[in-house]
Amino acid sequence: MLDDSLKGQLKTYLARMPEPIELVASLDDGALSKEMRGLLEDISAQSEKITLKLDGADARVPSFEIRKAGAARGVRFAGLPMGHEFTSLVLALLQTGGYPPKIAPEVIAQIKELPGEFHFTTYFSQSCQNCPDVVQAMNLLATLNPGITHVAVDGAAFQDEVKAEKVMAVPTIKLNGEAFGQGRMEIEQIIAKLDSGAVAREAANLSAKAAFEVLVVGAGPAGAAAAIYAARKGIRTGLLAERFGGQVLDTMAIENFISVPHTEGPKLAAALEQHTRDYEVDIMKGQLASAIVPPAHKGGLFEVKLASGASVKSKSLVLAPGARWRTMNVPGEAEYRNKGVAYCPHCDGPLFKGKRVAVIGGGNSGVEAAIDLAGLVSHVTLIEFDGQLRADAVLQAKLKSLPNASIITSAKTTEVHGDGEKVVGLSYEDRKSGEVHRLALDGIFVQIGLVPNTEWLKGALALTSRGEIEIDVRGETSLAGVFAAGDATIVPYKQIIIAAGEGAKAALSAFDYLIRLAPEVAVAAE
Repeated sequence: MLDDSLKGQLKTYLARMPEPIELVASLDDGALSKEMRGLLEDISAQSEKITLKLDGADARVPSFEIRKAGAARGVRFAGLPMGHEFTSLVLALLQTGGYPPKIAPEVIAQIKELPGEFHFTTYFSQSCQNCPDVVQAMNLLATLNPGITHVAVDGAAFQDEVKAEKVMAVPTIKLNGEAFGQGRMEIEQIIAKLDSGAVAREAANLSAKAAFEVLVVGAGPAGAAAAIYAARKGIRTGLLAERFGGQVLDTMAIENFISVPHTEGPKLAAALEQHTRDYEVDIMKGQLASAIVPPAHKGGLFEVKLASGASVKSKSLVLAPGARWRTMNVPGEAEYRNKGVAYCPHCDGPLFKGKRVAVIGGGNSGVEAAIDLAGLVSHVTLIEFDGQLRADAVLQAKLKSLPNASIITSAKTTEVHGDGEKVVGLSYEDRKSGEVHRLALDGIFVQIGLVPNTEWLKGALALTSRGEIEIDVRGETSLAGVFAAGDATIVPYKQIIIAAGEGAKAALSAFDYLIRLAPEVAVAAE
């Protein structure tokens, strides 16, 4: 199942495991069970501390449980945890075996103190880059707290269950059989939903922090670069982030980040976070900024208010809030989001295997999505508002060569149709004739660009009509002492490498602003 290179790497990792564990498999005679048995035999062969048992009797077949030797239960994988989930498997092995997780001690303590019984099920797909963080967080909860259980289910392997549970997007999390969450969730967000007092305690802790010299809002490539460059100057640096990585987390293949021929979004996001943690940056995750209160005088303290009710103060700010997927804003879209309306073809595509889908948008992202989906679905229809596609010629040629793909241009999507539970089709208007047509569909993937996350900044500083932050060549906004970088600004070409460079520039500009404050003003701001 595993090649020799992967076996060697796995053996090195498992050597760090201090305590023995058991792999308990529930199998039948099917092909997938044979693959799972091969995988588990390869894993158990890499460490004397792993015992493989084939006498499991779980209802989900094939599946296997990872538990401490002699324990009654552990964490379970139903289906093969390969693809993006192989890392989740390795971490589950190590952490079940007593290897300490790389999270803050206070978070570990909070998990262990969660009262009650929580039985989680997470549905994932092997091609989903958003799923591993959720699966790993849930596995960690179950490893650290005996009142928590977790089963990670590969939706492609258990399609009848996925259909019965009405799962149409991954990751989907169920708690005690009821909906708990969809999409990427940080472990801090999960704990906050389980512990009603966590938000208030964290808000109080944040508000009590001493003022920063540079406070970065956002933790994508721009925010991470800004935090690193500021910290390297030896000044007190803080970073507020709802999630580390931003839109990078939703990017599958990255092949134009100079000096890195190929990587994937989650890997780059993890590297950004680790690099930032190598410096003295106070990282505050799971935090959503809601407003800026400017200082009463030049050189005074800015106050950033958070959705949690907390506020954090700083002498200067670097804003890097990034952007999010643009929606169609048509009837039915919001109602059927994650019920057939999706925004990540890599994540949710496998759930629509053999079905009919549409992709909205004829740029590179849309055409790439259509090509990708064509390998899974029975038919994909690409719908473009303009009279022609805007994607690169080579991508257009590839799409047009596919027998199960069709293209409709000059089409305005007007409504998403559903049966109350899931998408059943969409309507579009032919912009040339004015005729309205209806397509029968099982899924709709929206790929029409990004919207800057700047609604909370309206009235505080200058924004364009599109909501982008206006900045000068130094990255400074219309508000002295506030700088901005990344996809939320007017800088053209929304690229990772450009965002990182702009973040570095904004931090250097903020440092220059600080050192040029008159000494008496700087003292007054203390």
